[in-house]
Amino acid sequence: MLDPQRFITERVRAIDASGIRRVFDLAAKLKDPINLSIGQPDFDVPDPIKAGAVDAIHAGQNRYTVTQGIEPLRAEITRRTAEAFPNWAPDSDSSEHDFATLITSGVSGGLMLAIMTCAGPGDEVLIPDPYFVMYKHLVTLAGATPIYVDTYPDFQLTADRVAPHITKRSKLLLFNSPSNPTGVVATDQVCRDIAQLADQHNLLVISDEIYDQFCYPPPGQSTDTDVRTTCPSPAAHSHDTLVLRGFSKTYGMTGWRLGYAVGPAAIIEQMTKLQQYTFVCAPSMVQSAGLAALGVDMSANVDAYARKRDRVVERLSPHYNLTTPGGAFYAFPQVPEHLKQTATEFVERGIARGLLTIPGRVFSNRDTHLRISYACDDQTLDRGLDTLIALAEA
Repeated sequence: MLDPQRFITERVRAIDASGIRRVFDLAAKLKDPINLSIGQPDFDVPDPIKAGAVDAIHAGQNRYTVTQGIEPLRAEITRRTAEAFPNWAPDSDSSEHDFATLITSGVSGGLMLAIMTCAGPGDEVLIPDPYFVMYKHLVTLAGATPIYVDTYPDFQLTADRVAPHITKRSKLLLFNSPSNPTGVVATDQVCRDIAQLADQHNLLVISDEIYDQFCYPPPGQSTDTDVRTTCPSPAAHSHDTLVLRGFSKTYGMTGWRLGYAVGPAAIIEQMTKLQQYTFVCAPSMVQSAGLAALGVDMSANVDAYARKRDRVVERLSPHYNLTTPGGAFYAFPQVPEHLKQTATEFVERGIARGLLTIPGRVFSNRDTHLRISYACDDQTLDRGLDTLIALAEA
């Protein structure tokens, strides 16, 4: 009789099931849960984007596209990248400055392609702690070694924090701003210093910028500013950066699986080759919808999330040690010390009251904080904040 366990590799066994998915499964079993666990916008995909996909389907755009993505979408992303990062100059006389664009199956797909392309056995990949849940597992899958850089308590991945971890085996630095799970936005000085450090040590910075449109002014400041559109990026200071962005969060297209990678042409070329033998291409009709999405103004939705952020900070700060989120739609409060509980224990107490959050150990080597998502309607958010305050005072 066949033993299925014999065929499962140690590399895959080293990857545990997502703690977030376990919470999703639990949510399905609870009656009227207060769900602050899901990192998914509560607004629907705008109608012009839906129409773009429908029109593409009816026009017969249902076959494979070229692996790198349809030319109109790549051209527009390339144009916008050159506009955002003038130092990337696509028409530069130096081939070292050449960059290319690849349309991916979500930013998650882009991350997998990037890490599998650029890291392997014997390599070390520097990862901020806390980190997005996929990072360490994708590094493991590539056969490389994750090296964690502690960023507590302010969650800024500074050059001073990274430098002591650099060795001859260091290959990549994963950078995430705005951050999941903390919501912290890197300062421009941090981005500049990271770019310079990477240049000194011949590191490739992979900058995960899936939340790039969700940047907010400080709490209490009007959202009628340019702050939200100018999230700092290491790419502004170095063309030797691989930038990953996407459509899932900005446009509510989480299930559509569309993202893109922009970076050094030689690396993008190899990622494209790998995509050919894995994802093949991003969904064809969704690529057309993505082109339509780039013309849709989402500032009202971003402003609404800035107000939710303000509400979270206003209500939780008197009860929790909370680093103010500057972007995305997450907060990462510390479990009050007087409770003498791990975050996992605290989250379990919340579940008993119908509240779903994610314990910090899912994102970190510590279990002292919890992630809450305010990507929900205002009523659910207020119910969740009420429960969190009650738990802190218990």
